[in-house]
Order: sequence, then structure tokens, then C-alpha cells
Amino acid sequence: MSSIPEQLRLKFDRALVDAFGEELAGTDPLLASTNNPKFGDYQANLAMSLAKRLKQKPRDIAQQIVDRLEVSDICEPPEIAGPGFINLRLKREFLEAQLQKMQGSDRLGIDPTETPQTTVVDFSSPNIAKEMHVGHLRSTIIGDAIARVLEFHGDNVLRLNHVGDWGTQFGMLITYLREAYPDALTQPDALDIGDLVAFYKKAKIRFDEDPEFQETARNTVVKLQSGDTETRQAWELLCDQSRREFQKIYDRLDVRLQERGESFYNEMLPQVVEDLEKQGLVVEDQGAKCVFLEGYKNKEGNPQPLIVQKSDGGYNYATTDLAALRYRIREDGAQRVIYVVDAGQGTHFDQVFQVAKRAGWIPEGVEATHVPFGLVQGEDGKKLKTRSGETIRLKDLLDEAVRRARADLEKRLQEEGRQEGQEFIENVANVVGLSSVKYADLSQNRTSNYIFSYDKMLSLQGNTAPYLLYAFVRVQGISRKGDIDFENLGEVSMSLQEEPEFVLAKHLLSLSEILDEVASELLPNRLCQYLFELSQKFNQFYDKCPVLQAEEPLRTSRLVLCDLSARTLKLGLSLLGIEVLERM
Repeated sequence: MSSIPEQLRLKFDRALVDAFGEELAGTDPLLASTNNPKFGDYQANLAMSLAKRLKQKPRDIAQQIVDRLEVSDICEPPEIAGPGFINLRLKREFLEAQLQKMQGSDRLGIDPTETPQTTVVDFSSPNIAKEMHVGHLRSTIIGDAIARVLEFHGDNVLRLNHVGDWGTQFGMLITYLREAYPDALTQPDALDIGDLVAFYKKAKIRFDEDPEFQETARNTVVKLQSGDTETRQAWELLCDQSRREFQKIYDRLDVRLQERGESFYNEMLPQVVEDLEKQGLVVEDQGAKCVFLEGYKNKEGNPQPLIVQKSDGGYNYATTDLAALRYRIREDGAQRVIYVVDAGQGTHFDQVFQVAKRAGWIPEGVEATHVPFGLVQGEDGKKLKTRSGETIRLKDLLDEAVRRARADLEKRLQEEGRQEGQEFIENVANVVGLSSVKYADLSQNRTSNYIFSYDKMLSLQGNTAPYLLYAFVRVQGISRKGDIDFENLGEVSMSLQEEPEFVLAKHLLSLSEILDEVASELLPNRLCQYLFELSQKFNQFYDKCPVLQAEEPLRTSRLVLCDLSARTLKLGLSLLGIEVLERM
């Protein structure tokens, strides 16, 4: 079933055409939820916006619309307020019928889109021979949440991990390891990933300080690019080792990704430059091949170039990103390409997209979007680091969250005098710890920086994962206490009586609208806010409306509200990559 606002918009469209003619078809009714329940549930503000165009008073326009607005199956008679607001109040019978449809649907009444798209979501993207750190946290979980929502929406989603597996760093590392630890280039897992990172840092120092080492490293890169067997095998070993370490993190976070690193596009780079040259977009500047950009100037005020081939003949990130974008559209058939990359790369993507559009590689109807996100900050408001100033390993951050969740749980069990087995404690600590990290991040507007706080994210109060998980657990408690099988409630006849029931019902029925917004605007925090408010509204309903003690048919009706709340929480949290718990 379509969302309530969507149903109302269709009815407004028919009324507008009936009142003023076909030229007003498709006019936005400017429909919004009311802030004050005394004005109803929705308000349409289009009459004021049409006054100048129709040369009529807004109230007169509103009256003509209302006279033709057929909403009796959804709303009480519309009311005109103020200068021309049209207020709408949903009928109880309509809400009850919608809830019954929702209850009988395994997708909570939300139909997949009728126009599915092939969508690429590019996210996570760590570098080979380096450990995943806190900087990879946001890209990984924001990208996963976006992919999950789009998959539920009905799109064909290709989840791509554009890992840094090519370039000068491999020349440095392979050259250094040949001297310091040659077994690492011939034997799988000869080095721990942490040792590999340490060697990488030493290789970088040598590269910056030793011209002879630098020359050898550059020659090693040439050998790698030309397919030298020994160098290629060494590179593959390093990639495989890093890949296995990445997968451990992805498994913990329940993130699925298809790796397609920079090396995948390597052979396509000459063709990218050649095609840009054929279109007359390339200008040679100081030996480098460039595309000069519209709207970008350097410090001297001259047009700024995007370099697509360096003066030494090598390629850079821009060339690879152009090749990747072109491949995703031409070969993968992507109609939407989404890059979940930090806000600092905004200019880079603007420039790449501009060049691709001018080259005709982003055709009409295809969308390339950069989804930026801010920094994870420590309590001091600075970039989150260890006390020694090192970047925090993502593994350590997750381990600490689980450790703290376990300590909180054990303290609570002791205070409550509860005895639980070790398996229960480990599972709850793991779910709560990892969920808290994910939710604390996703509940922020991704464009902002946010302060990372274990204490806040693990709290049972406020907009946190534990608070939402506890609301779900409450429903499972009702099931256990009343020996209720929510899947077999028998014949359901919804009966909304008290105000908290109406408030909860209306919120439940707005889920499809929220998911449409997230699929369009790519802001997972909208879904987080919806789920937080759902938990609040359910708790208010639970506190004020007896469920198991109520008489029939009110008892079953309230059990359905409990079940729909739990199922909605479970679905919404799963779209954020968060699993629920039966008990906490």
C-alpha cells in the first residue's frame, strides 16, 4: 500500500485539475504533518502559493479545492483555516483498516518500488597493507545502511569496495620487505597485519629520505604494472592478507561487499585519456595532460585543471575514478552511482563528475552522487585518536565497545539479582556493543562531525541503540508473560480507543514515507529519528494502555499494536545493520 501522504497527493491532484484545469496537474500540494494535533494530522498549503498565478484570494482557492477533494475514505471533512490552510484529520476507521493491512503483510504493507534502478553504492574502501581504522567506520556503516534501504526499496544494488590496491605504495613496501622480511613476499601470512603496517611506515620513511631506495621502489612499481611474475605474486600475497583482515571486520559488522579495487581499472586508464583527447577536452600543461574545469580557479585566479595523466606518464586517482564511473554506467548498467566518501573529497568528486558529464559518460537519466560525511571526534572536539596520537584501529574501537557493554550488563545483572549463562552475556554484550557504535554514528546527520562517547552510546536512556533494543524486548516480554503467539492472533479487529493508541498508529503508518525519504535523500538519521520516536510512542502507549488485562476485542487490537511496533523496530534496525534481542 502507498503511504498516506502519497494517497492524499493523488487526491489533491485530481481536485486541482477538476477545479482549475489540466495545466495544474502535478502541482505540489505542499502537504506536511501538522505540529499541533488540534489542527488535524496533515495540512496542505498550496492555496497561498497559487494566489498570484490564479489571481484569486487563497481562501477562495482553498474552498474550490475542498469542494472537489474526495477524501471521505481517508479523512474527516477537510477544514479551511487562516489565510487558506487546508487541514485534514484521518478517520479512525481508515487507520484501523490500514493497520490490519500492515499486520497481514510480511513487508508491513510497504510495496517495492514500481521503477527499480540498478544502483552502485561505493563504500568502505580501505587501503591494502594498512589496517582499517576509525576513519573507515563512517563510510562502512553509512554505506551499508544506504545499500540496505535501497535493497528493501526494490533496487538492484551493487555494493562495491573500491580498495586502494595499486600504486607507488606497493613499490615501497615490496622493495622494503625484500630487504627486511623476504618471507612475507613468498609465504601467506608470514607477517601479522600489524607488523605489515609497521613495515609500511618504515618503507615510507625510507622512500622519503633515500633517493636510491626511491628509485628502486619506482622500478618495482613499473615491474608490477608490466606484469613481472615475482612482483605480481608478492603483490597478490599482500592483497590477500589484507583482504582476510578486512573480512574479519566486515563479518563482525555484518557488512556485505564486493571488492573491485583500483587495480581492476588499471588497463582501462590509457583508453580514458585517449577518449578525452578525441573529444578535445585534454590540454597539455607542463607535460601533464589536463582537463580544465568550469567554475574552478587556482590561487592565481587561472582556470584549474584536473590532471588525468602526469608528466611522467603515470595516472592518478582522478583517472581511476573516471574509468570506474564509466565502467559502472556502461558495463554494470548503473542508473545511480553513490559514493560514500568523507566530505574532504567533495571537490574531487565535483570535478570528476564534471569531466564525465562533458565527455558524455553520464547520460541523461543517470545520477552520480557524492554522499559526504564528517569526522569522528574525541571528547576534546578533535579528530579521534589514541592518547599517543595514533589513529585508532577499528578492531580496537569495536572491542572496547563490546567490553564496556559486557561490564554494564554484568553490573545490571548483579543489581537485579539475575543469573544468566556466559553465552547469553557474550551475545548481549556483542549485539549491544556493536549496535551502539553503529547507531551512534547513523543517528547523526552524516554531513556533521560528531563526538564519539561510549557512555552516551551505551546508555539505556535517550536516542541510543540500547533504548530502541529495550523497546523491542518489552514486546517480547508481553509475549512471554501472556503466552502470546503474535503470528497467530486469530481474527483481528482493530479498535483504537485512547489517544496514545492513535498517536502510535499514525506513527507506525508513516514508515513507508520515511523509507522513501531515506532512499531519496540518503540520510539514515531520518530512519533513526523515526525509530527513536516510535520507541517513545510505544512506551507511552504501554504505560497508559493495559494490554494483557484489556477485554476483547480491545486486547487483541492492542496486541497487534505491540506486534507492529516490534516488527517495525526490527525491520528499521535491520535496515541500519542492527540485530535485535529477545532479552537484555
